[in-house]
Amino acid sequence: MSTQATTSSALDGGVDAMAGLALFGKTAAALIVVIVLILLATALLKRWQTQRHPHGMPLKVVATTAVGSRERVVIVEVDATWLVLGVGGGTVTKLHELPAASVEPVSTPASPFAQRMAHALRRQRGKRAAPSSDNAVDDDPTP
Repeated sequence: MSTQATTSSALDGGVDAMAGLALFGKTAAALIVVIVLILLATALLKRWQTQRHPHGMPLKVVATTAVGSRERVVIVEVDATWLVLGVGGGTVTKLHELPAASVEPVSTPASPFAQRMAHALRRQRGKRAAPSSDNAVDDDPTP
């Protein structure tokens, strides 16, 4: 009888292991089904959003400027109207509405530092493009 008891306990251990594997298989299958459902939902949402908002929508950012660390003033052209919007802190506020100008707004002139930096970069590129001798004298009076 002792051999039957040993065989029976060994079979019970095998059945427990099989039940554990079956439970693991069911859990893995359920996880795969959930992941597939999430992927299908995102694909459907992307398709629905592109149909709802076509890419050819007449919307153009004309100008933008920062007025704080997280706040900006943005001019957006929609059809023949410019909207002046305040953007910051997760909100967008319409500040003003005016008819679109036929000319783009002029940009502010560069600061003296920006002009000097641009000039220095041009000189640097020129030196790389055409190496000159060590005896060449720089005629530019700006440092």
